[in-house]
Amino acid sequence: MFRHQKELQFEVKVDRPDPMLARQIQEVLGGQFGEMTVMMQYLFQGFNCRGEEKYKDMLMDIGTEEIGHVEMLCSLISQLLDGASPEDQAEAAKDPATAAIMGGINPQHLLVSGLGGLPTNSNGVPWNGSYIVASGNLLADMRSNLHAESQGRLQVARLYHMTKDEGVRATFRKMLARDRYHQYQWMEAINELEEKMEWLFLHLSLLRLKKNHSQKRMSFGTSQKALNQKRDRGLLEVPQTEAVNMYISKTL
Repeated sequence: MFRHQKELQFEVKVDRPDPMLARQIQEVLGGQFGEMTVMMQYLFQGFNCRGEEKYKDMLMDIGTEEIGHVEMLCSLISQLLDGASPEDQAEAAKDPATAAIMGGINPQHLLVSGLGGLPTNSNGVPWNGSYIVASGNLLADMRSNLHAESQGRLQVARLYHMTKDEGVRATFRKMLARDRYHQYQWMEAINELEEKMEWLFLHLSLLRLKKNHSQKRMSFGTSQKALNQKRDRGLLEVPQTEAVNMYISKTL
């Protein structure tokens, strides 16, 4: 059950209209690694979680926070579109590279949403439920969460450097800080789950391992120099314990 509180998690206040930036921000709202994706991914993992209650609570808590981030980005986009004139659009498109890639204001912001955010990426492609991962395996899901959070944070960081609007940057700084903390949470959960499940996967893996394959890293390079360098660095032969761990990391 969710309750809506009539305030944003962080204040959103832009300095000036910027329809080009509004279009770019659509990527971190409705793109593959946008806030809509992590929101739905964490919530569906939480809804379906059959593990320890603390993991379900963490998934639901972070997923609920991401709902607030979606709301913040929609507010940000709306403010960037409020009062945007043709002159603002022309100013935003002065950079040739940006103009060539983005092509100006997103017409759907005018025609479809009435100058508001959309559940689409920066090119207007609708958000897709196939972006999310909710496998029922806690460890696999936590690893996917770390990946999704890392990619989303990377895109927000790039947007941060693409604008000089201090109001927008202030919002991005807060999002970057929260995304970093979420990364730490997923990393801690992964470490904890790996320790708890190590005995199980080690046992299953050892049943499948063959000694002649478990202690050798295969190289498909044709350069003898490259092979010699790899051998000198110990990259071709690995101890059995490392081979087991490599196998486990690929099969979990």
